[in-house]
This record gives sequence, C-alpha cells and structure tokens, in this order.
Amino acid sequence: MENPPHRKNSGWNWFWGITAVIFLIVLLFIGAGIFFFASSVSNISSDGNRDFYFEYYGSGKGKIGFVELNYPIYSSEDIVRQFNKFRKDESIKAILLRIDSPGGGVAASQEIYEIIKTTRDNGKPVIVSFGSIAASGGYLAACGGSLIVSNPGSITGSIGVIANFVSWKELTDKIGIKDNTIKSGELKDAGNPFREMNQSDSLYFQDIVNNSFEQFFNVVKTERKIPEEKLRRIANGRVFTGQQALELGLVDKLGTLQDAVKIAAEMGGIEGEPVIVIEKRELSVFEKILDLRSDNDLNEISKYLKQEFIEAPILQYKFER
Repeated sequence: MENPPHRKNSGWNWFWGITAVIFLIVLLFIGAGIFFFASSVSNISSDGNRDFYFEYYGSGKGKIGFVELNYPIYSSEDIVRQFNKFRKDESIKAILLRIDSPGGGVAASQEIYEIIKTTRDNGKPVIVSFGSIAASGGYLAACGGSLIVSNPGSITGSIGVIANFVSWKELTDKIGIKDNTIKSGELKDAGNPFREMNQSDSLYFQDIVNNSFEQFFNVVKTERKIPEEKLRRIANGRVFTGQQALELGLVDKLGTLQDAVKIAAEMGGIEGEPVIVIEKRELSVFEKILDLRSDNDLNEISKYLKQEFIEAPILQYKFER
C-alpha cells in the first residue's frame, strides 16, 4: 500500500497567520500614533506655541481685550502672552481682566502682577473684575490694574503666604521603610517628608515665608495706598467680602462683569457698545476627535489633580479652604 501524501503542518500555518495579524495591528497602532502626533503638533508655531486666534463679540468700533484668570495660579505663561498681545495692539483700547482664582504660586502670581502693572503704566487701562473669588495671589495680580471692580459677595483678600509640608515618617516606620540621606549642609534636606521637621527647618522656612509675605504686603501698601498700620491689621491671611473690601480700600467699586465692561469702555475712550476680543487656541485633530476641551469634566478633574498634587509649588500666595 502506498503511503498517503505528506501534508504540511497546519500548526505552522496558524502561527504565521496569527503573527501577520498581530503585525498588522501593531502597524495600525503605530500609524495612528504618528497621525495623532502629527495632527497635534501641526498647529504649533515655530516658537513652540499653539496657534492662537481672536474671536470678536459685539458690533461696536472700539475694542476691549478680555482675559480670564479662572484657575489656581501655577503658571503665568497664558496671562503674560495675552497681555503682551493686547498691550502691543493699538486697536485694543482697554483690557478687562476677569479673576476667579484662589491664588497659587508666589512667583507665577508676581509675574502676572508685573505684566498687568507694565500694561497699565504704559498707558493702556486695565480694569479688573472679581468673580466668586479673587484671593491671595489672585488679589496680588489685581493690584496691578488701573481699577478693581468687585461683586459685593466676592471673596477677596487673604493677604499672606502658606507653605505646606507633609510628614510620612510614622507611616514609613510602620511599613519598614528607612530613609538614608547624605547631605552637604544642615538644611539641604529641610522639608524631607521621611523625617520630622526640626526647629532649624521650621525657622528656615518661616524666614522664607516672612520675606515672601513682606513682598506681598509692600505691593498692596503701594498700589492701594493703605497706611501700613491699618494694612498690618487686616493682612493676616483672612478673607473679606467685596463689600468689606471696598470699605477697607482693597477694591475701588462694587459691580458686576457688565459694569466692568462699561467702565473699561469709558476708560478706553470707547463710545457706544465695545467689541470684546478674546484669544482662543486652535484645537488639534487629536483634541477634536477625543473632545479634550477645557469644559470636559474628566479633563478638568485630571488637570486639577495634576496641578494640586504634582505641579503646585511649595511656597504659595493661596487661599486654603
């Protein structure tokens, strides 16, 4: 009897078939990744920034630049960029800054204050409008404006500095983790969460906090022209309503955002209804597909957690609730 014809091993056919499918899937993922990356950077200009454009609201002739500071202040980049654009644009007759922020990092708050002050001192009115809260670093920034308008119920003030340090020593002792630190000086590891803060650490950080506070204090004293003795009594970190802030000289007027628009138009020499100019960022294809906009709840939560627990500086002009 003749032997049956030899058959090829079907297992190998399956192996190479599955390998080919996996290879194609990998190629698709790589291709999609390249596409999304390219689309996300396609609207980035040569200086590394996204492409921005202006949207215009209103039918009048005179223009008012509108800037929003509605987040904890951990970066000054967006606000500084917008102020620089509006300051140099001769068609913009005034700038309206809407603040709804508890404050944030010391340096970032100071940079925002400085660009607002520079804009004002160069002859372009900057009207500041308070939303629900404009406290600590948010209030410091406002001091650079030409005029501050607050709602009666806005929360403001909180003139002070805070630095938070967490100690994990008891927890790490319980789970058997020990810290071995080699340092060049006594204060090099001051604030180390793996050990208790000692007196030298405490005095060291208190000196830094006091110095940062005096910088804040001097800005308010100079800009608001409040006598030092009076300001010392209220600059203890507490907050005030807009009504109280007006009585203390911390703000200039009570009013809504609409009132602030009218004041900005008047100070900018605009007759009739002004045109409100707002900067917008062009979304990439990737963002449009996934709807990663600032009003996306999940994206906002992620952004908040990143700022609060990763990017937040130790030294802050911030109102803690």
